[in-house]
Amino acid sequence: MNLNMQTNNPAFSEAISRNFDYAGTRTMTIQGTAIKAMVLLAIVMSTAAYAWVQSDRGELGQGVLVGSLIGALVAAVITMFKPTWAMWTAPVYSACEGVFLGLFSRWAETRYPGIATQAVALTGGVTFLMLFAYVTGLVKVTGQLRTGIMAATGAIALLYLVSIVMSLFGSQIPFIFGSSPIGIAFSVFVVGLAAFNLLLDFDFIDRGSQAGLSKSMEWYGAFALMVTLIWMYMEIVRLLMKLNDRR
Repeated sequence: MNLNMQTNNPAFSEAISRNFDYAGTRTMTIQGTAIKAMVLLAIVMSTAAYAWVQSDRGELGQGVLVGSLIGALVAAVITMFKPTWAMWTAPVYSACEGVFLGLFSRWAETRYPGIATQAVALTGGVTFLMLFAYVTGLVKVTGQLRTGIMAATGAIALLYLVSIVMSLFGSQIPFIFGSSPIGIAFSVFVVGLAAFNLLLDFDFIDRGSQAGLSKSMEWYGAFALMVTLIWMYMEIVRLLMKLNDRR
C-alpha cells in the first residue's frame, strides 16, 4: 500500500518519511499507537504536575522554563529526522514539554484562576470530538482538506516566526495577539486549525498501520499526536486568556 505522507504536521513531512522503518514482521497498529500515546500523555501530565508544585515553592525559575523549551525542541527535531529513535526521544520530548506546560499553566493560573482546568477540559473535549468525527466519517480526510490545512498551518507558522523576530526589536503584529474581537477571532481560528490537525494525524496513523510500518513506528505516531495536542492546549489557553481580558 502506498502511504501518502502529505500532512500538515511537521512530524509527518514527506522528506522525513523516507526514514520510516517498514522492516520487521511486527507492524504498527492503531491500538499500539494509542497505548504509547497514553504513556507519553502520562509523562507530560506527571512532569507538568511536578513543575506546577515546584513553581509554587519557588524552586523552578525562568531558566528551567527556557531550558525545558529548548530540550523539547531538540528532542522533537531529533525525533522528526530519526523516527526510529522515537522510543527514546519521544519520552524525553514529553518530559520537557510537561515541565514547560506546568510552569506556563501555573503562570496563567495565577493571572486567571481556573484557566488551566478549563483548558485541559476543552483540549480533551475537542480531541474526543475530532476522533468521533474521524471514526464515524463525519469528516473525511481528502486531498483537498490536507492541502488546505497544510497551507493554513504553514501561514500560521510563518506568522508566528515573523512575530518572534519583530519582538526581538520591540515590536509586534497589531490586533491578532490582543484581546480585541480580531484577536479573539484569530485564536478561535488557530484552535480550530489545531483540531483539524488531529484529523490528519489520525488518518496518518490509520494509513500507517495499513501500510505495514514497523512496530517501532507506534512511538513516532504517538509523538506526532503529542505535538498536536500540546499545540492545541497552548492555543486554547491563549484564547481563554483573551476572553478573560474582555470581561
